[in-house]
Formats: sequence, C-alpha cells, structure tokens
Amino acid sequence: MLLIKLVKSKAGTAKVQKGTLTALGLRKMQQVVQQDDTPSIRGMIHHVRHMVLVEEVAGSKPAKVAVAKTSKVKPAPKPKVEAVAVVKKPAAAPKAAAKAPAAPKATPKAAAKAPAKKKTEKSKE
Repeated sequence: MLLIKLVKSKAGTAKVQKGTLTALGLRKMQQVVQQDDTPSIRGMIHHVRHMVLVEEVAGSKPAKVAVAKTSKVKPAPKPKVEAVAVVKKPAAAPKAAAKAPAAPKATPKAAAKAPAKKKTEKSKE
C-alpha cells in the first residue's frame, strides 16, 4: 500500500495533471490517500511526482502484477514460389541515323552585328 500526500496546489497546472490527481483521490492540499501499489498507480504518481509525497506502508505486501501469458505462436509458413520462365524480348531494330544538328538560325540582332561580306572581285562583263 502507498500513502500519497498532496503537497503542492493544483492551481495553475495542466488539465491532465488535475485529472490525474483527482483519479488518485486527491482534492485538497495536505490530503492523504491510501492506494494499492500497482503499476497504474505508480504511473499516475510519476506524472505528478513534483506535487506529491509518497510513502510505502511498512508490512504490506506489494500487489502482484498480472503478467499476460504469451503463447508460442508458430510463424505462418512461407508461400511456395513456382518457377517462372523468363522470356526475353527480341532486340529492337536499330533506329535510323540521327540527323546532324541544324545550324542555328540567324536572328535579326545577330545579322545586324555581323559585318557584311565585302566583294573583292568585280565581275567583268
């Protein structure tokens, strides 16, 4: 058995902590309650440990903790995989030769910047 005493006020604490104190049976300052020593009670005390003092009552036996028995479960058998024939696709015909890249088209700005070709030879008639 555990003796739990509320030594700090619930005012200004989180709603969850107020609920935990109420679940432990603590409503007023300096109030002392007696609870069984179980893991759930210990967990609640842990959440509000800064607000309470806890003493174990001498001569009382701690409650036995129920442990769930686990039965041995056999793993599911692995599914059998049948052999599957792999069929290769015939190679694709080679594509036509790629065209040579086209020369870039001259833009009006580029044409204006480029110097005009000079005629060096005059054609004779």
